[in-house]
Amino acid sequence: MNKKKMTRREMFRYAGAATVAGAAALIGARLPGVAEAAEPPAAPALPKIPRRVLGKTKETIPILLMGGGMKFDPNFDPRLAEGLRFGVNYVDTADCYAGGASETGVGGFLAKTGKRKEMWITTKSCNHTPEGLTRTLRQSLERLKTDQVDLLYMHQLEHEKFLAPDMADCAERLKKEGKIRFFGFSCHHGNVAELLTKAATLPWIDSIMFKYNFRDYGNDKLNRAIDAAHKSGIGLIAMKTQGSAVSFEDGVKKFEEKKFSRHQAVLKAVWADERITAAVSHMETLDKMKQNIAAALDKTALTAAELNELHRYADATQHLYCAGCQHICNACVPAGIQIGTTLRYLMYHDSYAESAKARQYFAELPAEARRIADVDYSAASAKCPHHIDIAKHMHRAAEVLA
Repeated sequence: MNKKKMTRREMFRYAGAATVAGAAALIGARLPGVAEAAEPPAAPALPKIPRRVLGKTKETIPILLMGGGMKFDPNFDPRLAEGLRFGVNYVDTADCYAGGASETGVGGFLAKTGKRKEMWITTKSCNHTPEGLTRTLRQSLERLKTDQVDLLYMHQLEHEKFLAPDMADCAERLKKEGKIRFFGFSCHHGNVAELLTKAATLPWIDSIMFKYNFRDYGNDKLNRAIDAAHKSGIGLIAMKTQGSAVSFEDGVKKFEEKKFSRHQAVLKAVWADERITAAVSHMETLDKMKQNIAAALDKTALTAAELNELHRYADATQHLYCAGCQHICNACVPAGIQIGTTLRYLMYHDSYAESAKARQYFAELPAEARRIADVDYSAASAKCPHHIDIAKHMHRAAEVLA
């Protein structure tokens, strides 16, 4: 392929190249009955996703990462194969994703293809004590069929108390034992800025995955925290990049006119921030993966006017988006109810079209957290700094999630 700039049509053509043929070439030598067949024709060279350095790790990773919050086929998952063909060799999973089936599926892929050395594997532990984290990592390594993960996160960190010396010692021990290469945490609740600021003072935190999308760009407190973490060398990865609990269609007409979908537009807005190394995406279908790959390959940056349009839309719809600061509104409702968590699951249902996942996660909440239908949320709505009609959204959650 020559080095002239590709059109979007060409990029989509590359992203739509035969997945089945690519998968056969990837694992053919290891599948029964295929090794004896004639060698497949050489595939054309495919463009690769751009890469950036992940902070102090000094390692490069693709700007688009494969989110593993779903079940992968333990025999062979074509989504992993398709991503690898375009350089999406970073897979993010966790001990709790799909009840462990996410890690098991990734492990099956690695065993089938022999591609462990070509892939970056990140997993996360829901246990935030040194003993518990060590125990879950042992289980994760067994599922992943590997002796080492490239990066281990404390998953969904909420409290600074877990960023303690005993956890630093644990991370160092796991590195010396060769079980992990790097260590950090993920976070997406209302205190992301506080956790980033704290981490910036801790030399043992290598990377952080945090909620960051077009709604956060004008948040001065968060931006100061991102600056501090970036300056300290922490590798920053964005998640929850779509950032919408309501329809986004009215806010993206200008992007669609330029052939960007709403999902592509907000990804490109995240990549425009040079402090952010990469964005992790939940690409549950091959079609969504192809769309995201095409956006990453496209060198066209959003213009200042397009970024301003995202900012304008974020401001205009802030009252429809839960920022996760449930420590403020939860004080106004019966003990046990989790407003921020419930509205996050409602976002999965409404914005990400992941109804089954949303209902499953809601069903796994404690019983008191699921008794949301007959609660008075008026005081909680009054306390919300973004003026969200909490009652409206919680009652909708009761209808579609319960």
